Amino acid sequence: MRKAFLLGAGLGTRLKPLTDTLPKPLIPLENRPLITHAMDHLIKAGIVEIAINTHHLPEAWPAAFPDATYRGASLSFFYEPDLLETGGGIKNIAEWMGNDSTLVYNGDILTDLPLDKLITGHMMGNNIATLAVRQDGPAQHLALEGYQVTDIKGMVHGKPGTHQFTGIYCIDPEILDLIPDHEKISVISPFLELISKKQLGAYNVKQCSWLDLGERESYLEASFHKPAQISTSAEVHSSAKVTNSWIGDACRIGENAVVTDSILWPGTSVSADAQLTKCVVHSNSSATGIHTDADL
Repeated sequence: MRKAFLLGAGLGTRLKPLTDTLPKPLIPLENRPLITHAMDHLIKAGIVEIAINTHHLPEAWPAAFPDATYRGASLSFFYEPDLLETGGGIKNIAEWMGNDSTLVYNGDILTDLPLDKLITGHMMGNNIATLAVRQDGPAQHLALEGYQVTDIKGMVHGKPGTHQFTGIYCIDPEILDLIPDHEKISVISPFLELISKKQLGAYNVKQCSWLDLGERESYLEASFHKPAQISTSAEVHSSAKVTNSWIGDACRIGENAVVTDSILWPGTSVSADAQLTKCVVHSNSSATGIHTDADL
């Protein structure tokens, strides 16, 4: 499998006001766009062509990837003037998919689940789609029997769920026949049809890290999973004090400023004498004053 579809068109409403500045998949994580972590994961699994659907702030995508490539993988952007949801988004890339099986990956998650095993399991099976699922975590909506998904939220057989859908799955082009043209539709609809055909597979991930960065709390948790760093292109005044904070490219921190457990997005600034604790600086205006747990 050489193709992957990254879902990047969401509005990111739970992360506002951060997503007023950038689409959620492009917010900085460890001083680089969140979605590049997913891209690294895909490239390691052998993916060389990546499609990304866009909607909110679409101009940010070519600005982030001006040559439409990332580490040798080609990037194709599919703008949705009106959101098509997960199923409609897949139908919208039908020509790009062609006759190829494709890996689908939510653009706002951080995980190390073994994509190679998911891909191998799908290619060796007779399923039109194979979902990566896990028994840990919230939203256990899927019922399984062996390697098949047999129910989703009890909508087919009334079976209680035991597993969580990770937002990562493989599809064959035949799934396109189950999605109407030019329609806003969830991928759950074709999944339910595949259950009735016994063609919705499951790869049960036994152990992996998995984090949905849909909310500010999870964003901060993921950001400080490893020691923070200051970009070499940042300008930090010699009298400023920076502790355990991610400072992006071309950031500026003024005289006597104190920045603790915070994140400065590339190109942002902190004024002299400002004191920030657990803050995210994302706007073009310089952060001033004393703030805790604020988005500035």
